[in-house]
Amino acid sequence: MSWNFPYESITSIMDLLDRKELAMSKKFGQNFLLSKDVRKRIVNTMELSKDMKVWEIGPGIGSITSLILEEDVNLTAFEIDYGFCKILANEAFGDEAKFTLVEGDALKTTISTFKEIGTPDVVCGNLPYNVGSVCIAKLLENKCHPKKMVYTLQKEVAQRLCADSGSKLYSAFSVLAQIDYNVSIVMDINSQAFYPVPNVVSSVIVMNKRRTPLVEDELRDTFIMVVRDLFSKRRKTIKNNLISGRCGKLYEKEVLLEAIENSGVPSQARAEKLTINDFKKISKELFSLKK
Repeated sequence: MSWNFPYESITSIMDLLDRKELAMSKKFGQNFLLSKDVRKRIVNTMELSKDMKVWEIGPGIGSITSLILEEDVNLTAFEIDYGFCKILANEAFGDEAKFTLVEGDALKTTISTFKEIGTPDVVCGNLPYNVGSVCIAKLLENKCHPKKMVYTLQKEVAQRLCADSGSKLYSAFSVLAQIDYNVSIVMDINSQAFYPVPNVVSSVIVMNKRRTPLVEDELRDTFIMVVRDLFSKRRKTIKNNLISGRCGKLYEKEVLLEAIENSGVPSQARAEKLTINDFKKISKELFSLKK
């Protein structure tokens, strides 16, 4: 690799941006991770090996990209910033045979790439604070399930992904992630490790794919619909949320009440108190009634 940029140097980063007449974009939530030790630890968490297919969302100017490519993998990077794309393609990694750059909004390009070439082995990214959860949800909803995903996220988003039943952070997003993955926080990163300094603490999460999903394929669509309905208004009971939600448009009220009763889940419970198995019980009842 001919590119040997000092990513830990704020001065070098600013000089590069000035030379290319680029400015940091608040819109894209751009923050550069300076610490090489932290970047190496993130890459080590990916457990890469030769010729793996890896996707990186939001590489910026390539601080983690360069370390990933040292592992001799096939890397596809998704970057929205046109100026950064020029640096990545023309200056940084243009001579790397195993590097592919996809320009544009990753919320769209990752899914179109997935539909074209299939699921990678690993997906990673230092995700913008404003769209991090949306990026992950898009992949999960479209059934793009790599063996491992490693993301740097706002700490609260990371905690939501890991949250268990009973937690105030437990949400439909938590359930969506956990039906296919074991999710854990690897480490926190102080805001001072980034440039510009963000107003939040970041966390690195690892998502390891389960050998067997917690929800069967045939039940998945019904399950996700139920989960979204039940979390739609957190203060409402599951009975009221089902009746007023999408389920209420597909099933008669009596049918929904029968499904809840047959499931054994208390109708006056709230979604944040339910386990994935509870959601599954209700979903099974609705699915069987649908048949």
